[in-house]
Amino acid sequence: MTDALPEALMDSVSGAEMMANLREIARWVKLSGTPEEREALGFVEKRMKDYGYRTQVLLHDAFISLPGKASVLVDGRELKAITHSFSLPSPAGGLSGVPVPMGHGTEADFAGKDVAGRILLLEGMATPAVAQRSSQAGAAGQLHISHHEHIHEMCISPVWGNPGLSTRDGLPSTVVCSVSAADGGAIRDALAAGKSPLVTLNAEVDTGWRKTPILQCDLDGPDPDGAFVLMSGHHDTWYFGVMDNGSANAGMMEVARLVAQRKSSLRRGLRVCFWSGHSHGRYSGSAWYADGHWDELDRRCVAHVNVDSLGGAGATVLENTASMSELWHLAAEAVQSHTNQTYRGKRKARNSDESFVGIGVPSMLGSISEQPGKPAQARNALGWWWHTPHDLLDKVDEANLVRDTRVLLQVNWRLLTARILPLDHARTADALLQEIAAVAGRLEGRFDVSGLVAAATALKTAAEAVAAHAGAVSDTAAAAANAALMRASRALVPADYTDGDRFLHPHALPMPDWATLQPIRDLAATEAGSDEERYAAVDALRARNRVAFALREANLAVAAAKAALSRPSTPGSGGQQ
Repeated sequence: MTDALPEALMDSVSGAEMMANLREIARWVKLSGTPEEREALGFVEKRMKDYGYRTQVLLHDAFISLPGKASVLVDGRELKAITHSFSLPSPAGGLSGVPVPMGHGTEADFAGKDVAGRILLLEGMATPAVAQRSSQAGAAGQLHISHHEHIHEMCISPVWGNPGLSTRDGLPSTVVCSVSAADGGAIRDALAAGKSPLVTLNAEVDTGWRKTPILQCDLDGPDPDGAFVLMSGHHDTWYFGVMDNGSANAGMMEVARLVAQRKSSLRRGLRVCFWSGHSHGRYSGSAWYADGHWDELDRRCVAHVNVDSLGGAGATVLENTASMSELWHLAAEAVQSHTNQTYRGKRKARNSDESFVGIGVPSMLGSISEQPGKPAQARNALGWWWHTPHDLLDKVDEANLVRDTRVLLQVNWRLLTARILPLDHARTADALLQEIAAVAGRLEGRFDVSGLVAAATALKTAAEAVAAHAGAVSDTAAAAANAALMRASRALVPADYTDGDRFLHPHALPMPDWATLQPIRDLAATEAGSDEERYAAVDALRARNRVAFALREANLAVAAAKAALSRPSTPGSGGQQ
């Protein structure tokens, strides 16, 4: 049900145009809510207007944390160090103590240890999960040891978006600094040798509410109030952030330019958003946008294509770019069209401005290419310069940028021009069936999941029939089918990527696949006949109801799509292959 992809469209991607835009973007350090960020965004807005987009800058309150000066003293000797977004500022004179080695800060590392008031020595980059465990354990400070000589800026808050009254207690309550592998290793070795090095953490952090901008750019489809594809990426940066995220901004602008030149071919609109608050507000921009535009996004947004860190020097691996199940086939087609790699894919993680999962908007991509051979302790494979002052223009390879942008253009073009939305709910149903099968054996005779299996199987069968439809379709039938397929997403995506609440944002912490099933998995892990089983059964029953409801809604929607596509196309009805 997809139209042929115009080869000339892919050939039109201009490395020269993107590099010219990137050189301009690279002139500014774009900290969230600063005048420099706003000035840089003004350049992007002008370009988008030149390309034919209707633009507006939305200013909103955001809770932003900008790290300042930092140092770490060991027995009075100063080490090179940085602090992190959402660290507490250190008290006057610094925070001092003999650190406690805590490994990588896993749950097992914290188990049974009293670290209240202590400074923790931790392996690896600072992360929201470790900050949360440290804060909950009552620690006073965290000193992280980088896995190499470079020290990476990080946002350590697990609270997604702006904190509210219900979530502000989840903000970190520790002073946090990071040092290099060599400097941190010396502290670790001294402790292992029975010594008691006195460590002092000094951190300046500017945290509070400030106005931040979002640039929204619209290219209308045939119906100005109709469906649209959301393509987004953050504009704020650490340092000059030329790869992360200047290159993605340049790629987004290039896709926007080429799509606008072929506006007459579009069946739905393109909305392009450039976020602030990604790096310094835990996705405050996209989260505020999701909350403030919830109804419109629920009614009109067919998919979210996120863009991050394109065209890195040496980034030759594209087979792992992420996608939700519904859009997996689009990612596979695009990656395999522009590389000789077989797409393996991975789930979308709880990061990268994925603020629309509660609404039920399926999403794909983020970073498209990565470096081969990711170090074991690295957060990602985007390059050693990621989140450091070294992320400069020489870290972007023009040929790689063109390649990645072609992938980005292809998936957007498919979503914008397909007569029937290419949402593969059969693959989503199959993923759910696999998750249920993984626990069904341990639940036999204890808890019935056969209803979930039957509903997911029916959904898979009906969705396969929709995907296989190849007949002529009237405009009215196509519109009805597309609206129904979007309704199915609204039921399935929150069941897969949240705990089931469509109006809240899960924390920026790892989540299990099909998180709504977790109480059922917890039940399966209990001993039959135990009180623990009885407690777990209470939550499992509610979880089963939640998943069953999502499947019922999705089945009704896909059945409606199937029925719409089965209507005969009559002469003059606009039917097309």
